[in-house]
Amino acid sequence: QVQLVESGGGLVQAGGSLRLSCSASRLTFSQYAMGWFRQAPGKEREFVADITRSGLPANYADSVKGRFTISRDNAKNTVYLQMNSLKPEDTAVYFCAANRHIPSRIESAYDYWGQGTQVTVSS
Repeated sequence: QVQLVESGGGLVQAGGSLRLSCSASRLTFSQYAMGWFRQAPGKEREFVADITRSGLPANYADSVKGRFTISRDNAKNTVYLQMNSLKPEDTAVYFCAANRHIPSRIESAYDYWGQGTQVTVSS
C-alpha cells in the first residue's frame, strides 16, 4: 500500500516558521507530481502548492504566495513545505498528496493522500 506520512506540524506564533515534510513509500516517487493542501476549521480543503516530478514548483495559492515554498528531494522520497511569516489564518490540517500525472490544484486529480499534520498559528 502506498503511504504518505506528513510531519513537522505544531504550534507557532504569528510571524514564525515551520517546515513540513511528507515522506512517501511504496511508490516510484520521482514519477509523481506532489501537492500540499490544507483544511482550516469550518472550511473545505483547499490547494496550497504543487511541484513537478523534476522538482520545479508549478503553482501556489494566492494566499501563501511569497511566504511558502514547496520543494522535493527525490533521493529521499520526500516533499517539503517551508512556511514563513505564518499567520493565524494559516491554521489548518495540512495534507500532502501524490499525483501520477501533472501537478494540479484539483484534489480529485491526486491518487494518494497522507493523514495530515496540524499547524496552529497563534496571534
